[in-house]
Amino acid sequence: MRTRNRIIWAAMLGLLITAGHAALPQAVDGEPLPSLAPLVKRVAPAVVNIRVSQTVESQSPYGDEMFRRFFGIPENQGGPSREVASAGSGVIVDAENGYILTNHHVVENADKIQVSLLNDDSLDAVVVGSDALTDIAVLKVDPKGLTELPIGDSDAVQVGDFVIAIGNPFGLGHTVTSGIVSALGRTGISRNGLEDFIQTDASINPGNSGGALVNMRGELVGINSAIISRTGGNVGIGFAVPSEIARSIMRQILDFGEVRRGLLGVTIQTIDEESAAALGTDVNRGALITGIEPGSAAEHAGLHVDDIIVGVDGKRIDNNRELANAIGLRGSGEKVKIDYVRDGSELVATAELGQRTAEQTGGTDIHPGLAGAQFATSSATASGGVEVSSVEEGSAAAQRGLRPGDIITAVNRQPVQNLQQLRELAAENRILFLLVRRGDRQLMLQIR
Repeated sequence: MRTRNRIIWAAMLGLLITAGHAALPQAVDGEPLPSLAPLVKRVAPAVVNIRVSQTVESQSPYGDEMFRRFFGIPENQGGPSREVASAGSGVIVDAENGYILTNHHVVENADKIQVSLLNDDSLDAVVVGSDALTDIAVLKVDPKGLTELPIGDSDAVQVGDFVIAIGNPFGLGHTVTSGIVSALGRTGISRNGLEDFIQTDASINPGNSGGALVNMRGELVGINSAIISRTGGNVGIGFAVPSEIARSIMRQILDFGEVRRGLLGVTIQTIDEESAAALGTDVNRGALITGIEPGSAAEHAGLHVDDIIVGVDGKRIDNNRELANAIGLRGSGEKVKIDYVRDGSELVATAELGQRTAEQTGGTDIHPGLAGAQFATSSATASGGVEVSSVEEGSAAAQRGLRPGDIITAVNRQPVQNLQQLRELAAENRILFLLVRRGDRQLMLQIR
């Protein structure tokens, strides 16, 4: 063994010394050298670079209503517009029809999308559908001369499996990195999403978003989506959306033109040791059912208020977020097995999931101080909330500081998960203190 190792090292040293005229040996001592080159050569043509451009309005004092009125400037007078560009990656998964998987955040608000193939051909792309909660989007290009990457079974992926990541980091073009699967089922990475990430130490950098995470069989097992980094560069902690989730989202978009997300129809809160002691139960994990919608999948399955859900399809549930992920990542009409505890007994129920809908209502129907705004139960986060859909300029809601896109998460320190809870709390209080999430910030607004 030592003799063979010395021969290999000597051969590599000789290669470095004579690099000007020596070729990389394919074998040493009759044994082939390990290489990912054949795998990369086969799968790389299916990974594309994505260039996105959009027109944005520059900030201008003309957008301020008082400024316009004082100087008599027309309302449609705004700041100059400019075009901004960004780069990402994508994966061809259906060459016959020209379908490409990428991240929602790569193509969000895009005015124009161009896809570059490995051979430098450039194609115009359109968004077929996109889902912010799972960060998956489906694009379509002219299906000529394309190579597709077969979608593998991400449920079969194990910690320690070798993987490669292919994408367009920092706009450099096709780049391949390798590593292993570091962990599975990661959550808590994105504040606003449904999560079940594959974690890998294969280098993922800005621009890799939407690219491929590939197993050693040359199958797509994940769509690279996010990293944890204080500098913006790779530190060996990257995350990919599992291929089974991406496949499900794509299938729903292509079949229905939208994502029909499953709905169990329960209001829940996390069970921990403190709440378990207060309830007098030995179950110190899971999601406590605090409410059930009439006619919902939960009601038909025989679930009751005060049941504690501890598993879905055999997967352990420790808190309300994990339950929201487990249900929200499934489509409407799917059947799931619910493991739960009732009065100390462990039971199992089968629920056929309903479909989540986006109910909307006007602020006038909720509270006089919210007049001029439209509200909807939010689908932007796993824990719910109420989203401000629109706000009329100069309305009561606008004067009190509400903006479109705000997410109301609590009223007078009481958590709010849906419109019904907002209505009930508003009916009980003349003065409302709304806890609002706006982007990465939280603020409190007083409504009278």
